[in-house]
Amino acid sequence: MSSDRTPAHTDHDRSSPAHTDRRRPSAAVSRRGLVRMGTALGAMGLLAAPTPASATATPTSASASASAAGDGPAGDPASRKPILVGANPGLQLFDGSGACTAFLSTWQVEWSTHGAGNALVLWRPDGVRVVGEDPHLALWLADHFVRHFPELDGLPWSAPRFHRSAVQVRLDLASGLRAWGGGVDVRMAEVLDRRAFATDGFPLAGVDHSLSLVFAPCGRARARVDGRVQPGEISRGGTPERPSSSAFLATAEVWRA
Repeated sequence: MSSDRTPAHTDHDRSSPAHTDRRRPSAAVSRRGLVRMGTALGAMGLLAAPTPASATATPTSASASASAAGDGPAGDPASRKPILVGANPGLQLFDGSGACTAFLSTWQVEWSTHGAGNALVLWRPDGVRVVGEDPHLALWLADHFVRHFPELDGLPWSAPRFHRSAVQVRLDLASGLRAWGGGVDVRMAEVLDRRAFATDGFPLAGVDHSLSLVFAPCGRARARVDGRVQPGEISRGGTPERPSSSAFLATAEVWRA
């Protein structure tokens, strides 16, 4: 990690070959990193994405966030309890200048403190769309998790617009992802690598959470919104041994707080 203060983590399975194309010149920032601790997971081969210019989100108090997260004091990793188990692939697209044109967070929740089910959270400069059958679950995913992911650091977050619709998710670590519902359709293919990651220091609204997952960057991705191809391209980087991409699968994912 590119940080002087690196929390304990694991990162394995580096056997897949890389398929390198264009790389963006800016530093890497990842949802799967620790922004408050100066960590950029692109540097350790997880996700490549331009660094936003500034942050606009206002963290809530640690006590309030810990209460919203679930059980156990956030300061003691050993006492944290699961709040979500499932999968959460992500896709971030950029224009030619490196500006984010869209971030799409796909959720396949097997269990959580707010229920189970699938959801899509789409951020674009014109607003946030949340798609799912259960607004209690889908809006919690958007507000507790997605709005605090580093991909959106420095980008405006507006009140999500909820679209009630079934969301279908087909995720395969061998071939990629297709997820669709509520006018949003996302596809990822060409899985470049598969590796494990875990940390006890992932901040959401200023409160550290524990996170473990299996991560798989993808070489190709596309999103359609209301029948139109979403403008922008993925960002790829890393090394041949540790490729990175702003299109990635994340499964076997467990959040604890």
